[in-house]
Amino acid sequence: MLAIVAITILFDGYDLVIYGAVLPNLLADPSQIGQLSPGVAGTLGSWAMIGVTIGALSAGAIGDRLGRRRVFLTAIAWFSIGMGLTALTTSVFAFGALRFFTGLGVGIIVATGGAIVAEFAPAGRRNFFNAIAYSGVPAGGVMASLLALALEDAIGWRGLFLIGATPILFLLPAAWFLLPESPKWLVATGQSMRAQELCTKFGLPESQFLTKPVSRDAIESGTPAVSAENPTGKSGFAAIFSRVYLPGTLLIGTMSFVGLLSTYGLNTWLPVIMENNGASSAHSMYTLLFLNGGAVVGGLLASKVADRVGAKAVITVTFTLAAISLMILPFTNNVFLTYIPIVIAGVGVLGTQVLTYGLTSNYFDTSARAAGVAWCAGFGRLGGIVGPVATGLMIGAGFGPTWAFGMFAGVAIIGVICTVAIPKSPAVEKTVTTEPAASADSRARVTEGVS
Repeated sequence: MLAIVAITILFDGYDLVIYGAVLPNLLADPSQIGQLSPGVAGTLGSWAMIGVTIGALSAGAIGDRLGRRRVFLTAIAWFSIGMGLTALTTSVFAFGALRFFTGLGVGIIVATGGAIVAEFAPAGRRNFFNAIAYSGVPAGGVMASLLALALEDAIGWRGLFLIGATPILFLLPAAWFLLPESPKWLVATGQSMRAQELCTKFGLPESQFLTKPVSRDAIESGTPAVSAENPTGKSGFAAIFSRVYLPGTLLIGTMSFVGLLSTYGLNTWLPVIMENNGASSAHSMYTLLFLNGGAVVGGLLASKVADRVGAKAVITVTFTLAAISLMILPFTNNVFLTYIPIVIAGVGVLGTQVLTYGLTSNYFDTSARAAGVAWCAGFGRLGGIVGPVATGLMIGAGFGPTWAFGMFAGVAIIGVICTVAIPKSPAVEKTVTTEPAASADSRARVTEGVS
């Protein structure tokens, strides 16, 4: 289950970076999709983010009602078709429209995938399992960078986009047969018998997945009762914007906004910024590889620490590292030495976003989890819209690399402030077990990773 979600999110990362990787050629060759200015190119990058925002927020509303499985399967097909059609475009308008269409599927994947991982992950390892899944974003960036370096001359940008359409051939069938519905979601919606059947069929430990069932009155009325497991008595977006969750919801959304502003801004424009800073085109392409490679390794290591000390403390440190590295980057004159702050920035920007999804998944209870992750992904992707556009406008107006990196450092500092201010999660998850020797930790466990 983890592999299916992680590979799906890998192609989300591929989609994110492949546009930035082929952008220099699209800017240089008007015969591909038409004449592009830096401002138009940044807008095209943001159209995908608008789609992601709408897709993620829609997934939150739908996923908590219809379940994780059906929504996730639909998203895999949707995303793949969008990537394939984009490879066939010959105009700026069609390219932008299909980037928006593809973004809808990406948003659904990111929002629903986090809920799936959070509900299947073993107790005490949620941050690590979320990091494995969401490291697919920077890992997909590494894959996109390597394939662009190796294959762009041979297959062109269209061939690179067609690679992004391949999940419909192998990943959709695998998910159809191997990815069950979440037993926790089934129990939360009053389908305890079906949840027990799935636990038996897939060998899932009932003590972890069969949470305390909702009362019959709550099921018939469609409104869950207030309890330690559901502190709001609501579900979906009504829960995350209730008085209980609202402060954390707003702060998490802002964290995701600033993190994805830098993530998408850097992945779209870093090669161009580095060329303007004096690097060769070859070295500029390698910067994406180091940025995303640092995020993969750093995000996984940081998640292991987060499972011990809490994601909040670790995210505070990684945001701080991002701000420092981005501030010194334009003043690093040696081409090879620039890779060091770029790697650190990868950990602090993309790696931080991986941890933010984990924190979000653990912050909200089961009845609100898909909506919470959708909010994190959806509102955060507004930052993904702002990042490419703002950076493109800065470059088009003649502002140098120091200004661009300074902007990214400033938003990282805002991320530090928001992270420190997040209150403790009000959700307490309980599991039911018939074993008399069950530990207190298995009977009542405060939601992990957000202390």
